[in-house]
Amino acid sequence: MPEQLNKAQRALSEKATSFALDVLLPLSDAAAGTTEELATARSTVVRESKAAGFYAMTQPEAFGGSAASTLELTIVRDAFASANAPFMGVVFGPGPGVLGGAAEPLKSSHLAPLLAGEIQGAFGFTEADDATRTTAEKKSDHWLINGHKSYVTGGEQADFINTLVTIADAGPAMIVIDTNSTGVTIEKTFSSLDGSRHAAFRFNDVRVPLDHVIGKPGEGLPRAMRQIGDIRLALAALCVGYMRWIDDYLTNHLQQPDRTGAPRGNKEGIRLRYADNRIRTFAARSMVYRTARLADSGANVVNEGIACKVFATEAVAEVVDTAIQLVGGSALVTGHPLESLYRRVRALRLAEGGSDVLRLNLARGSLDLDKGIL
Repeated sequence: MPEQLNKAQRALSEKATSFALDVLLPLSDAAAGTTEELATARSTVVRESKAAGFYAMTQPEAFGGSAASTLELTIVRDAFASANAPFMGVVFGPGPGVLGGAAEPLKSSHLAPLLAGEIQGAFGFTEADDATRTTAEKKSDHWLINGHKSYVTGGEQADFINTLVTIADAGPAMIVIDTNSTGVTIEKTFSSLDGSRHAAFRFNDVRVPLDHVIGKPGEGLPRAMRQIGDIRLALAALCVGYMRWIDDYLTNHLQQPDRTGAPRGNKEGIRLRYADNRIRTFAARSMVYRTARLADSGANVVNEGIACKVFATEAVAEVVDTAIQLVGGSALVTGHPLESLYRRVRALRLAEGGSDVLRLNLARGSLDLDKGIL
């Protein structure tokens, strides 16, 4: 649990909190600024993060990273989000993702520069219901890619896409497609409720080298799902930090006097809702830290990661909604910290698997596969 952190882990938490307060929060205005201001702020965060040692935490030691433990990453994400800091997604250097299993030449041409921050990648998984399935046909010296990906996060700036395709008689595979290849078209770009940017891609007779397949044909879906699974616990840790920030904000608000001069939190109805928020926060934080320790012990935490992601994303939504209700109409005004956080956390219940889909997966893990613990 969080109170069981050793001396080094507590120091890491304090260091992350200081970084959020001293480096990230002062850049809040830039988060809503021009493209140039955003780029400058991102460069500042990357530079400061590398100097502080956070950038390399998500990267393997073989590429100069520090390969932090799951618990250490949970501690840092919790601390960053507890400050409701901007640019948290820029602090960590990109991990290898599905490229972690890539052989040469992809290791040198794509993985190494990705980890160095020299190029950007994206993940092409989602296809619209009415879209043509993305397929790869093997030719004598290349793959011929055709199809569509409808929701590629960060695709507009990506230099390449790790793309899930279907190969006839072999099944799903992950293939690296460079976005500047002939036949690759961005059909549209769009923003989602949380402010993140996405792109829809069409592939029309795109020629890709045979050695751009990651692993073996037929391994694509497990590779894609492993990447998604790794992100679920990270999202849950962010939710825990957000809930702690909300608790601090709401506690301060309720301790202030209302028009009668009495503290706002003196009313019984308000105290009941405030208590519910703290209960949800306590439960979510406990399960996330427990799961992180299980992961570091070598345990298979697929089902526990699902449980954390579902519970934490739904809990933070309830917590921020309750906070807005208790603060009142001013919290609905655009730019209020609770208003912007409300928009951000709503997207998390769909990210990396919708809540009900994950519930079904968890039930299957227990009932059909005898996996998972309580």
